Amino acid sequence: MPQRAKELSAIEVKRLEHSGTSRNETHAVGGVSGLLLQITPKGGRSWILRTSVGQKRREIGLGAFPEVSLARAREKAREAKELIASGVDPIEERKAARAALTAAQRRGLTFEEAVERYLEAKLDQYRNAKHRNQWRSTLTNYAVPTMGKMLVGDIQTQDVLRTLQPIWQDKTETASRLRGRIEAVLSWATVAGHRTGDNPARWAGNLKELLPQPKKIAKAENQPALKIDEAPRWFADLRSRKGIGNRALEFLAMTATRSQEVRGATWDEFDLEARIWIIPAERMKMDREHRVPLTLDTISLLQALPRHEGTPLVFPAPRGGMLSDMTLSAAMKRMHKADVEKGGEGYVDRTSKRPAVPHGIRSTFRDWVAERTEFAGDMAEVALAHRVSNAVEAAYRRGDMLERRREMSVSIRRRPRRGQCAWS
Repeated sequence: MPQRAKELSAIEVKRLEHSGTSRNETHAVGGVSGLLLQITPKGGRSWILRTSVGQKRREIGLGAFPEVSLARAREKAREAKELIASGVDPIEERKAARAALTAAQRRGLTFEEAVERYLEAKLDQYRNAKHRNQWRSTLTNYAVPTMGKMLVGDIQTQDVLRTLQPIWQDKTETASRLRGRIEAVLSWATVAGHRTGDNPARWAGNLKELLPQPKKIAKAENQPALKIDEAPRWFADLRSRKGIGNRALEFLAMTATRSQEVRGATWDEFDLEARIWIIPAERMKMDREHRVPLTLDTISLLQALPRHEGTPLVFPAPRGGMLSDMTLSAAMKRMHKADVEKGGEGYVDRTSKRPAVPHGIRSTFRDWVAERTEFAGDMAEVALAHRVSNAVEAAYRRGDMLERRREMSVSIRRRPRRGQCAWS
């Protein structure tokens, strides 16, 4: 029969000391078999219950001394032994309780907090700064006000619907993007353990049954573009005007690029000797490097521009920093207004009759390629930095047809011949 430990008093337990070895030491305190006071070489003290659970020897921690008194330690040891006698492993039960608590705390995440965590984890994958800002602003402006304080685990389809319905008819494109972004945040929350079940922002088989198809209520309007036959006159008018905004617009027209690509252009992106402009991926809408062949006229425009100290920008704003998008738009509006005041019809889109805008120049370029040249449509799509629509061809085509596009851009700048349009 095993020897029973002497039942120590609280004073005797307090007087127990470490012998000075390099290991932890244990002292039986009696009252409950297996109850020990463990003392570390540095004087730390804690309670341990050494016992058997099934076929396993276990050491069950009961807390630190003196936070857990001798009397409380004996009480906790008896409770643990009662659990073991009923077939419960106290250690496994404790692990399960901690896991349940952790899961409950995770599920306590609000949608607003989930948005921030998602953005921290995922926004770096969007190298385009404008895209990152759009992600944050749509969620902050439209979703957070209605669902921000809700726990992600409590969000249902009706909550998402309540967020989308006010803008689904009037701001359909924004609402459609918002739905996708809410879905992404809630998907992240599910994988991260903050919610369970289906994604309430899912379109197919869910919101699709409650909201009209976006394409049926909001057809995308094309940006008003110059008429092909008006392009030479417009370009000559533009060249007669002074100002950095007009030069940036002229450069945009000669390269068929986007406003933000022109306004953000820096001198180190250009190799004037090789006659090429390389726009880095982080400044492109498609997050892919884009090479633009430069004509002699374009080179001449660049060489005539002053280089300003303290900024690498090719087209800096007069007061420093990048030109605003409104600068180029305003330049086109002034040209249209001046032409109307002189008795002309201005520079308007062929179908909508609305005044042409900078982005519409890309459409004019695309129409010119299709209607007035024999260049392949894919070449125009590459020049515009669009994705090639044919997935198979896109997979096999690794080049960007730079030299062929150089031929195309040179022909655009030549003086117009019969059946051919040029900007000048």
